Amino acid sequence: MNRPVKHLYIHIPFCARRCAYCDFNTYANLEHRITAYVAALCAEIDMLAADPDAQSSHDTALPPTIFFGGGTPSMLTLEQLEQVLRAASRIIPLEAAEITLEANPGSVLGNGTTAPAYLRGLRDLGVNRLSLGVQSLHDPTLRILGRTHTAEEAHRCFAEARRAGFDNINLDFIFGLPGQTPAQWEATLEEVTTWGVDHFSLYSLILEEQTPLYAQVLRGQISLPDDDATAAMYEAAMQRFAAAEYAQYEVSNWARPQNHEPRTANQGNGNGEDIGLPTPACRHNLAYWLNSDYLAAGAGAHGHVYPRRYANLCGVDSYIDAVQAGRRPLDDVIDLTPQDLYAETMFMGLRLNIGVSRAHFRRRCGVAMEEIFGATLAELTELGLLEQDASAVRLTPRGRMLGNQVFARFV
Repeated sequence: MNRPVKHLYIHIPFCARRCAYCDFNTYANLEHRITAYVAALCAEIDMLAADPDAQSSHDTALPPTIFFGGGTPSMLTLEQLEQVLRAASRIIPLEAAEITLEANPGSVLGNGTTAPAYLRGLRDLGVNRLSLGVQSLHDPTLRILGRTHTAEEAHRCFAEARRAGFDNINLDFIFGLPGQTPAQWEATLEEVTTWGVDHFSLYSLILEEQTPLYAQVLRGQISLPDDDATAAMYEAAMQRFAAAEYAQYEVSNWARPQNHEPRTANQGNGNGEDIGLPTPACRHNLAYWLNSDYLAAGAGAHGHVYPRRYANLCGVDSYIDAVQAGRRPLDDVIDLTPQDLYAETMFMGLRLNIGVSRAHFRRRCGVAMEEIFGATLAELTELGLLEQDASAVRLTPRGRMLGNQVFARFV
């Protein structure tokens, strides 16, 4: 029996300022288009709700989720967010959903209303998970990156969110930043582990060619830590968070069990398998890592309902024009093969510390893992990059450091 897709990604492409390292589909100085964009976004979500292809035969026991990403979703007013959530409720039951909103401290503190009122308004709308893009606690680095907040403002925004009633707050950080030293990174880790944060997402800087930062590095104006130094920063984070009792449950994500009592989630493999995740683990991202189906709305958004993946038009005006003309704003639709399904289920699932359960692979792919990847699994296990038991396959500590090389073997 087909079930409706349980996960919805909503892209908000507007930013007050485009960061020097950013290669996402984002636009600065287009605030005058937000009202029309929100109307188009709601209309696209209505189209998705009426689309029979928004039914999926694959399900997990994860709760339904909505994720506002960007860009800077916190540039929207409370009234605009309410409009979008009202439309989303046609697909996702809001009262049962994890609803995440990405926010920049600078936009929250300067949203045109007081930060406490805006944050309380988000909670009243049903947003129950906040993800703050802090990136660094070193003010000179924040200026190089083009961020609109200081370290003090990031801490103040976190404190205001806590006072507004958010009990599930993620902080994003980047390491391997321009001029970043091990001492600076250690100081950041030492500081943030005293804040009582629920969840951290840490990412190594990726230098994208079409960004101002890339041009500055190419011209020799800015230098980046080398690969060994960046790897050492990642290892330092693992050690520091473990000492602070945060559980690393995915390559880039750590969560602190609330009251040190883990809440469990289920991969929905039909056998009641418990994957034992800490409470603040991001359920929406887990849907990606379990290769679940998800819908997406907004300019440049990507959705996945097997056997198809789709991408929307990137330009704000072209997106609005398509929706106003009464058609889905699609830029590309890709037909997926069973081999795509097998590969993606493996390399996405291996990002999780618990790895890929054999039962989950069979449920998602309709075939045994060994039947498709037996030789690859044996070789990677022999190389010390994977470990296996009767129930699952997972990365070893060495495999985690060489994750991209491991993932490539399944493609």
